Amino acid sequence: MADDYQKNEAVANFIEYLKIPSVQPNINYDDCVKFLKRQAAELDMEFRVYEVVKLKPIVVLTWVGQQPSEPTILLNSHMDVVPVFENSWTYPPFSAHIDENGKIFARGSQDMKCVGIQYLEAIRKLKAAGVQLKRTLHVSFVPDEEIGGVDGMKKFVHTQDFKNLNVGFAMDEGMANPGEEFILFNGERSIWHIHIHCSGQPGHGSLLLPNTAGEKLRYIIDKFMDMREEQKRILESDPKLTIGDVTTINLTQLQGGVQSNVVPEKLTVVFDIRLAVTVDHEKFEEQIKQWFKEAGEGITYEFEQKNDPVECTKLDATNPYWVAFKAAADDMNLKLDCRIFPGGTDSRYVRKVGIPALGFSPMNHTPVLLHDHDEFLSVDIFLKGIDIYTKLIPAVANV
Repeated sequence: MADDYQKNEAVANFIEYLKIPSVQPNINYDDCVKFLKRQAAELDMEFRVYEVVKLKPIVVLTWVGQQPSEPTILLNSHMDVVPVFENSWTYPPFSAHIDENGKIFARGSQDMKCVGIQYLEAIRKLKAAGVQLKRTLHVSFVPDEEIGGVDGMKKFVHTQDFKNLNVGFAMDEGMANPGEEFILFNGERSIWHIHIHCSGQPGHGSLLLPNTAGEKLRYIIDKFMDMREEQKRILESDPKLTIGDVTTINLTQLQGGVQSNVVPEKLTVVFDIRLAVTVDHEKFEEQIKQWFKEAGEGITYEFEQKNDPVECTKLDATNPYWVAFKAAADDMNLKLDCRIFPGGTDSRYVRKVGIPALGFSPMNHTPVLLHDHDEFLSVDIFLKGIDIYTKLIPAVANV
């Protein structure tokens, strides 16, 4: 059966792409670029490579539309994948092994090499059918999304090269869903990674010294964790809410101390906070500053990452791309579940420069395995996704 699947050109291309170990960190993207250059030649698409940061290529394949002056459509995906714990995988994670049930096991099968290939295979079908699009279509393959996109999309959107693409609407990754619905994302929470340093009176561990770093740290941790509990209660109280609708707070690092019998002069705690789209950022920061004040003197903080608020993409009649996307989905009888993305994707950088963007990976009836062991995607779901894009791409490109 695996051999039968591999005779399918789309599946063969997917497998070839999955076998390229573009795994973080320190990726050499050369093999991805070569693979995509060949795809562009086969599809008769323009091929460009931009290097905003050395050795971090941004690959763009372009299908010029009949009205090239119109704002264009951007189909984005990322080339990099997260690390693997190979001993925990049933099959080698870069073998793209297809089992007897037609499941393709590989790192990147869901996140998100599938979508990049589905774009290209949908274009192959459209071109073979003689379809012509009104708007120009750009298919971008970017680096480093899995480490925040700092040297990829984050910088690219501010370049003249990106502005020259004249993007009016973008699509990017979503997530799998075990149920019937296809999950669609129109916004993302803001990521704040905050390091809080508590200084205090050092001394011997046998004493009850005043003004210690530990007392201050405890007060601050209690405040953040109380808010975490409050958000958990909100999420659990309403079945309509998903994780993207609330603010998440997680204690991710504790640092400090020199030895067991010495009261340290400084302790540090790190929190990963994802602010719900409804949160006022200034008020939230004022609140945490107040907690620091209450905890005592000698508290400083800095942000490792602090995303600004970004407006969600509108899902109403004011957004003609959404109207076209929804009409095409309805024609295919796709059940859409619209949500706020729980993590971070490159869409946040695209939306921040004022371009509407939707996150969508056509993977229903599929367990969520991004970043997990034994990540897989069924061949049937992969091929169905191509058919879905053959309807969605002309819908948005002919707006």
